[in-house]
Amino acid sequence: MNRQFSLSYLTVPGVTPVEQTHIAAAAGYDYVSFRLINIGVPGEPSVNPLSPAMRRRTRAALADTGLKLHDIELARILRELDPKTFLPAFEAGAELGARHVIASAWTNVRNDAEFIVERFGEICDLAAPFGLTVNLEFPAFSRLACLADTVEVLHAADRANAGLLIDTLYWHFSRAKPADLHAIRREWINFVHICDAPAAIPTSREDMTHIAREARLYPGEGAIDFATLVAHLPAVPLSIELPNALRSAELGHLGHARRCLETAHQIFDRLGHAPAPRTGTAG
Repeated sequence: MNRQFSLSYLTVPGVTPVEQTHIAAAAGYDYVSFRLINIGVPGEPSVNPLSPAMRRRTRAALADTGLKLHDIELARILRELDPKTFLPAFEAGAELGARHVIASAWTNVRNDAEFIVERFGEICDLAAPFGLTVNLEFPAFSRLACLADTVEVLHAADRANAGLLIDTLYWHFSRAKPADLHAIRREWINFVHICDAPAAIPTSREDMTHIAREARLYPGEGAIDFATLVAHLPAVPLSIELPNALRSAELGHLGHARRCLETAHQIFDRLGHAPAPRTGTAG
């Protein structure tokens, strides 16, 4: 089976969309996944990815390389963040060819489930006119830290363009089980984030964050059960989100991106794709 792979921004953090496109093309990827909504963390490019000049240069880079833009990030659910501020990124992403947006929830109180559902629904409604799905992720140190909580939001929001993003790291951190996948509608899965991780699961938020942002492993180096996910999920593009500061310093962004793709092919080409069991469709 010919797997399709996208290069996620966090695998090569700090680069502009133009630079990321050329790295992805040189390394052999099919797609790129841009961060068009900066979140104010150290290391993000100082250049505005939504400026007219950067959009022109990015469009030219995609055309020159033949790559396609798969998804954009990151639409965060926060009380102090107006989702309408995402509209320029949605417009730019759609113009550049994206079909998917990543979202995650970062509120600080436990009794805010209704707010998260409403805000996620609002983001979906804002993205819909641009032909974009909104794929809700469950980082293990975020407000939605497990698959079950995220599925509840998707059911409650009940939007046609809602999706679920499974990141293999957070799947591992949350100790999810194969049976948990039975609650997932297949149409929710538009792509999957992949990387590997050690068997030992961190117990602190700080350690989880460190691995997630600086020390993920190449597929096959760790303990993540890719075979189970392949057997239960539809055959969708795989976006490699694999930040590793040491490997990037050693190999450079291009060498690291290429190694990510090589190891991913070694795992997923061998696994192929088994037809997924019928999953839950109630809602």
